[in-house]
Amino acid sequence: MQYNPGWNSSSVNLLHVRAVGPADTLHFIWSSIGAPAVLLVVSGSRNSTLGIDWTRLLSPAPAGAVWIDPPSSVIYSTAVVFTKVFEYSEAKTEELFYPTYDLSDFSWDSVNRTLNHTALTAEFTGIPAADPSGSFSNGSLAFRVTAYEASSRDGPLPSLLHTANSSKVEFVLAGVAPRGNSSRFVLEVATVEETGVAQKLRSTRSIDDEYTPTIFETLSLVAESRNGSSARSFLQWKATAYGSPSPRREDNIQCRSRGLQAANWTLPVSSIVRAYFGEGAGSTYTVSAINISFGGEDGKVYQEKRYLSWSVLLGFGQPPQDTFSPLVISIMAVALGTPLLMLLVGSCALLFTQGKRYSDYEPIN
Repeated sequence: MQYNPGWNSSSVNLLHVRAVGPADTLHFIWSSIGAPAVLLVVSGSRNSTLGIDWTRLLSPAPAGAVWIDPPSSVIYSTAVVFTKVFEYSEAKTEELFYPTYDLSDFSWDSVNRTLNHTALTAEFTGIPAADPSGSFSNGSLAFRVTAYEASSRDGPLPSLLHTANSSKVEFVLAGVAPRGNSSRFVLEVATVEETGVAQKLRSTRSIDDEYTPTIFETLSLVAESRNGSSARSFLQWKATAYGSPSPRREDNIQCRSRGLQAANWTLPVSSIVRAYFGEGAGSTYTVSAINISFGGEDGKVYQEKRYLSWSVLLGFGQPPQDTFSPLVISIMAVALGTPLLMLLVGSCALLFTQGKRYSDYEPIN
């Protein structure tokens, strides 16, 4: 993990996470220059490096300021941008929307103060540059990043299953005062994909909720070749958020995805994305957007706790697939095996009693 490689100032944030495999290198480049974003790049070389022209990156025209060297080694690249946060109150007859929080207008703390090279974690924390409502006077918005070295499962809820090809980001609202009596929040997430790659939203349901109690749905936003031959990258999350820093089952906040849209946008307002893909990349790349909404009945959980966290896994290839846990397999075996055992014992007893039958009568002949 490298913070602002080649730049000595902490006035801006760029975090480079580099993972070297047997025959390739994965690059995760996080930045809050503009809207918070991450570039995901796969290189077919174990020796590929990140190049940054800082003067150009911090200029009004950052195109070409970020690249992977050698450029010919790049196999696949994509980007995820967290663009806006919406707040609304849902009354019986109408929805009341408040002014949008544009994340490209936020002021961000130095990530260097939260960077943990041992735990492979870092945190981007920000507040609006202008806050006329005073909602952020005692609060903040954060994106907590975690990298992984091996396949495992997170301990805290929602206990996401991950691989070494993935990283986690946790979206957190803490102490932010809602502007309505029943406010709900929506996070807008934009993706940038190469031509020939399409985004598909998948929903998987399972009766196994051992690791995430009461949550039976997992959603995956998968980027795959248009012929469906292979998955290139993914975002994956459980259909829940939580209202506590130490989440328990009762802290669950309802989480919904609001339609995947292929938008005819220019590239999102993020210097890191424009720096890598270029200003005139509209014909080469497609931009899609999805909204993730949070809020239970009348938004009361956030009203009471003033805390919201939502975790999403992002990475390369196919998203991890949960299988039935040993506990659930044991329960199913007992549940299905007990009636079968009773039937078997009953049948044996019946045969035994039938074999012992006799009569006191003698045949006449």
